[in-house]
Amino acid sequence: MAEILLDVGVMFAVIALAGAIASRLKQSVIPFYIVAGVLAGPYVLGRSEDWFGADVPHIAVNEFIEVGAELGIVFLLFFLGLEFSLDRLLESKEEIGKAGTVDLLNLAVGFVIGVVFFFVIWNADVETTVAVVGAVLVGGIVYISSSAIITKSLIDLGWIANDESEPMLGILVYEDLFIALYLAVMSALLLGAGGVAEAASDIGLAVGFILALLILVYYGTALFQRFLEIKSNEATVLRAVGLVVFVAGAALALGVSEAVAAFFVGMAFSSTDHVHEIENLLESLRDVFAAVFFFWIGLETDPTLVLPVAGLLAVAVLVTAPTKFATAFYGARFYDLDTRRSTRVGLGMVTRGEFSLIIAAIAAGASGAFDVPLITETVPAFAVAYVLVMSILGTTLMRYSGFFEKRVEGRTA
Repeated sequence: MAEILLDVGVMFAVIALAGAIASRLKQSVIPFYIVAGVLAGPYVLGRSEDWFGADVPHIAVNEFIEVGAELGIVFLLFFLGLEFSLDRLLESKEEIGKAGTVDLLNLAVGFVIGVVFFFVIWNADVETTVAVVGAVLVGGIVYISSSAIITKSLIDLGWIANDESEPMLGILVYEDLFIALYLAVMSALLLGAGGVAEAASDIGLAVGFILALLILVYYGTALFQRFLEIKSNEATVLRAVGLVVFVAGAALALGVSEAVAAFFVGMAFSSTDHVHEIENLLESLRDVFAAVFFFWIGLETDPTLVLPVAGLLAVAVLVTAPTKFATAFYGARFYDLDTRRSTRVGLGMVTRGEFSLIIAAIAAGASGAFDVPLITETVPAFAVAYVLVMSILGTTLMRYSGFFEKRVEGRTA
């Protein structure tokens, strides 16, 4: 316990230092948190004896940090839900469907990149089925944007109440629902959890849970209003945190994205008279655990794994950053946004994060016929490196969106 507590204390000190440096340089804190995690983690300082000739203490990933990272995702998506009512979301269902379907092109692009590398360039000595599954994994990794990182950037940049946040939200909801089904299928396939029958059961549970949440949100306004009718700030915090974390945990246990569940709870609270009260009371809690989440991404990143997949990484970044921008930009047009705001949507959706790491974890634990280096080593290494690059690139693009807005407007004028 003393060791864990010390690691957590050092972690918060490093996060605070990284935040101070970012503030001094007037930059987004997210890349600084991630890089701080890389430097302070087991893959840099943890290997200090090999590199520097001396054993330097480092921060190890422990249960508190992992749970804190999950809470960061939960609270970020909960706050995003507070900004949108279910009625508003349902009103945009047609736009969400169109924009989300266009966004699925990124899955196809990633699959093609995987096929080219595994079959043509590397000529991987594995069965065709294994190589195809590897390409499907690459497709999922490059397809899914980071709900948590994008939400944090929207809040930091003050875009959360702007028109561009709505298509970004719609695409993220579409992606999160799709990836819940994707993860159920890939988990059953790679982890030997029962094949098609088990995958179908998981998908059924996921869909049922999501529908139950939607019904509760739609008809439960009066219930949530009474739930928050208390004068004690302490009780309000405990009730709000207790409900959102419980629902997120239940969702995760059933194979549903905890981010989607937290988002729906936020939408349920958005229909009450206590939105601003909850935001004021939980804002600091959200920011603390969000910082832990970004730091955790850094801790999980082994920079030495980049070299073996450098070619795949370079091609993926150079191809998928523009395609993600293009599909999101085009998707924003379904919402009748102008060029400037559509550009913001395109830049924002470039960011990848937590779900790509989940796909990497599934690949790393593959068993049976899929327990081969291509799946258990190459794909996870690519995912970690890709997330590091795209999380930093995406947040930087959002930070300097004005530069790109002027140029896109100039080309379309």
